[in-house]
Amino acid sequence: MKYLLQSTSPAKKSVDCLSVAVWSKNRVDTEDSDLPAEALAPIQAILRNGDLSDKPGETLLVHAPAGINARRLLLVSCGQPDAFDARAFRKAVRAALGTLLKSGSKEVVLALPVTRIKDRDAAWGLTQLVIECETAAYRYAETKSRKPESPALRTVSLKPPAGLARKQAQLAVTAGESIAAGITLARHLGNLPGNLCTPVYLAQQAAALGRKYPKLKTSILDEKQMKKLGMGSLLSVAAGSQHEARLAVMEYKGSARAGSRPYVLVGKGITFDTGGISLKPGAGMDEMKFDMCGAASVLGVMNAVAQLQLPINVVGVIATAENMPGPTATKPGDIVTSMSGQTIEILNTDAEGRLVLCDALSYVERFKPKTVIDIATLTGAAVATFGEHVSALLSNNDALATELLSSGQNVLDPAWQLPLWDEYQSLLDSNFADIANIGGPKAGTITAACFLSRFTAKYHWAHLDIAGTAWLSGTQKGATGRPVALLVEYLRRQKA
Repeated sequence: MKYLLQSTSPAKKSVDCLSVAVWSKNRVDTEDSDLPAEALAPIQAILRNGDLSDKPGETLLVHAPAGINARRLLLVSCGQPDAFDARAFRKAVRAALGTLLKSGSKEVVLALPVTRIKDRDAAWGLTQLVIECETAAYRYAETKSRKPESPALRTVSLKPPAGLARKQAQLAVTAGESIAAGITLARHLGNLPGNLCTPVYLAQQAAALGRKYPKLKTSILDEKQMKKLGMGSLLSVAAGSQHEARLAVMEYKGSARAGSRPYVLVGKGITFDTGGISLKPGAGMDEMKFDMCGAASVLGVMNAVAQLQLPINVVGVIATAENMPGPTATKPGDIVTSMSGQTIEILNTDAEGRLVLCDALSYVERFKPKTVIDIATLTGAAVATFGEHVSALLSNNDALATELLSSGQNVLDPAWQLPLWDEYQSLLDSNFADIANIGGPKAGTITAACFLSRFTAKYHWAHLDIAGTAWLSGTQKGATGRPVALLVEYLRRQKA
């Protein structure tokens, strides 16, 4: 999609549709739309009929509007001006885009009130507009013989907000395009079936990013290399699969400063999770293709970081395997040795994500990282606690956790912190190994993070459990691309 910053009055632009805001009590926004007086009278007459409610997110499409050059006028209810916050803005934008995409419009002007968002600035509004446009226009087509019809929408014109320099407005639009591209990549990879998106395929996508961006170098470790490193925990997950495991390492060099330490992201990439010998129930098991969404989000973030050319160093690591039953599969009760040297009693082979992550978390010590964040669809307990709205966050560093929480709130990709207290660690005690891979029926999200914390003592670390937020079920089934926006926001705030 093409985005244009237009100095021409929105009302004078000859497009398929012009979108304008309507505040409560039928007050049409003229500050952002520049609607002339001759256009306001017929609009007010329509609004007096009561066809558009005051509820934020309601829309009304008017054909052949008087006084403007657009062929259609989309009225978007935005509620009370003093209650128009970031969430209300997003709701209005999503409603407008839903109507625009259904209308078949090819060229539109979005004259929505980015300057009136009470808890955000205009640059944030422009960036969010672009992200929402790309998100709404996404269609999965990879494995369909009859490809879904692409949205007709091709060009979106935006009015540079008053008080924001044109250069800053363009940077905000470009940021939106880059972040949206990362979200789209994560969604696309997440939506692919497990027979196509194998561990080798996922690693190949990391290698492709390395070829695409000069500042990004990718290296791929195969099973022989991982065995030499002592990654017995990670390799135990892949033992029952015909597909070999991979560890993909993407190093982005955005800082030229000597000794600049990187920010590290580690993604869980289980391309399909049957549960292994601890087999999952059949109902809904197809959704276990989404168990690599942590890795997909890391790929999406690295794509966005490279496009934005952030002036920092970032390392993205994806630990990818397929968890299958079979004659050589790891069994409950087996004991494996991790790269750290700690032994692990595998009480449940369906708690495999932490087994691939722990070796990756040991591996990244070599980068002497400023911070490490792992992203994983790790526990059903996170889904039970937060549903699809919030990602679970646990950390061994309060400052890192606070910054991630703030980043998520700012881009409306929220997380919520759970305690990582020593009192929970004893639930992982084993009679036969240094640690068990599950902690029993209680506090599953916390004990999973406690397990990972045993491998992160040498750096500041945070864990994002995205089991509830990485994909949607039901009629909207599909990957969401979360938490790409949260992580990019965090990295944009950092310094070399």
